[in-house]
Amino acid sequence: MRSLISYLASGMGGVDGTQFLKLSSALFYGLSSFLITVVNKAVLTSYRFPSFLVLSLGQLTASIVVLFVAKRLGIVKYPDFSLDIARRIFPLPLIYLGNMMFGLGGTQALSLPMFAALRRFSILMTMLLELAVLGIRPSFSVKVSVVAMIGGAILAAVDDLSFNMHGYLYVMITNALSAANGVYMKKKLDTADMGKYGLMYYNSLFMMLPAILGTWLVGDLERAWLYEGWGDPLFLTQFLLSCVMGFILTYSIILCTQHNSALTTTIVGCLKNISVTYIGMFISDDYVFSWLNAIGLNISIAGSLLYTYVTFRKKSSGSSDGSTTDKERLLPASGRIDNV
Repeated sequence: MRSLISYLASGMGGVDGTQFLKLSSALFYGLSSFLITVVNKAVLTSYRFPSFLVLSLGQLTASIVVLFVAKRLGIVKYPDFSLDIARRIFPLPLIYLGNMMFGLGGTQALSLPMFAALRRFSILMTMLLELAVLGIRPSFSVKVSVVAMIGGAILAAVDDLSFNMHGYLYVMITNALSAANGVYMKKKLDTADMGKYGLMYYNSLFMMLPAILGTWLVGDLERAWLYEGWGDPLFLTQFLLSCVMGFILTYSIILCTQHNSALTTTIVGCLKNISVTYIGMFISDDYVFSWLNAIGLNISIAGSLLYTYVTFRKKSSGSSDGSTTDKERLLPASGRIDNV
């Protein structure tokens, strides 16, 4: 995927090539995020699989196995294991694990439209973290679009007839972790000399044992073992697809963050929720319609569309006064940070 994108971009040349890399990586992430949300919802709600923690273990395992085999075959490259690696990429493994687990928990507890709306709070958190950690100051138009998204989400939440406190808590924790993941991923890609594959592999590897221990302590391993649906080929297919999609989603997040800002990556993840929102209204059994809730969801979606226009329209690389904008690339050329 990366080789194809780079080849096509090189053929376009100059600014157009850079813009193509930005757009194609964002589209790849949006599609991956949409598919995994739908598949996860089917596994956890439609099939009533009892543990989102066990599903997260499956996604961790898939990432480790795929990257280990790919390295053995010479398809990808990343540094060999050493005790120093944990220090170099900290706190990414903790953020990565928490983001995955609480995200799955929110998916299980909430309807798809409300999950999509509440996930937009991560945009505001990302914008504040980018300012504090990376020094990025968003433009006025970006601020307006973020206010619209957050305001719409709040309006929808006020009249959420299927309110679930645990679900709301899980999603807000996921929002904070998503913001931290995007910003620190951008920073570690530049400084940790891991490459995107190294970050993906060691994030999963270092968190595997703590995740197994935590899942066992809360009794979810036993609940998953006793689940009666393991003999259903359709469920098993979707469960395995969810595990593999966890790896693909992580790769797409890193790729999008590499070619765009962390705020853009977060926004694209929320943009795919436009489809999730409308599809969820019709296919989700746990969504309860109300006019105030629907109006809030649509205001939030309008803010997402506004940001998309502002971010990807073609303009000069810097603002007129020379200040840093949300469109400026903070990373060096990909050859310096990509070990492949």
